[in-house]
Amino acid sequence: MRDIFEAELTQLGQDLVAMSGRVEQAISNAGVALLTADIRLAESVIADDLAIDALEQDLDERCVRLLAQQQPVATDLRIVVSALRMSASLERMGDLARHVAQVARARYPVVAVPAGLEETFTQMQDAAVRVARRVTTLLGTRDMALAESIQQDDDLLDELHASTFTSMLSGPWDRSAQETVDVTLLGRYYERFGDHGVSVARRMVYLVTGDVADALDPAAVRGA
Repeated sequence: MRDIFEAELTQLGQDLVAMSGRVEQAISNAGVALLTADIRLAESVIADDLAIDALEQDLDERCVRLLAQQQPVATDLRIVVSALRMSASLERMGDLARHVAQVARARYPVVAVPAGLEETFTQMQDAAVRVARRVTTLLGTRDMALAESIQQDDDLLDELHASTFTSMLSGPWDRSAQETVDVTLLGRYYERFGDHGVSVARRMVYLVTGDVADALDPAAVRGA
């Protein structure tokens, strides 16, 4: 019986890695679609988000079943609860990638990012992809050094997000209302993507170390 339970726990970990891999692909494709006005790529991200949602639902159902049937304690309980929390963050990251793709699709055939902000959003895209890639690796390897690098990229995303407001508010801004809304939303999507990546990283630190004080910073898990 114990062997079956341990196999189920192992499968949860593998499914989280698979889910994170899909999120990584989603944000990568969404950014390319945004920066190049690739309508087909944008639509593929939007459609593929259903698969991420399905993975979360299946994983959560299995976690609830394990809690009900096995009544795990100590480390086992920490694994199941952490899987529930991390799957929710990964699902939200997939949603945010879909939101980026939806902006790209809505502005097609025009590139949604206004002239002058291409470099800012390219940097945001690169940082978001790094966050996603490192989250996937962290889930598979439990390499705690990656948690700090995810935090660093999230800090960069916060800075770049703030810089979009500086661009709009501190100088001449002659863009349309729609462009202003797009920049505001896109910056928020990327900033939140980084926050959820940090949430996954800190849950993993908690899973490995059991240290709640260091692993769970409420400021890192603001409302989506």
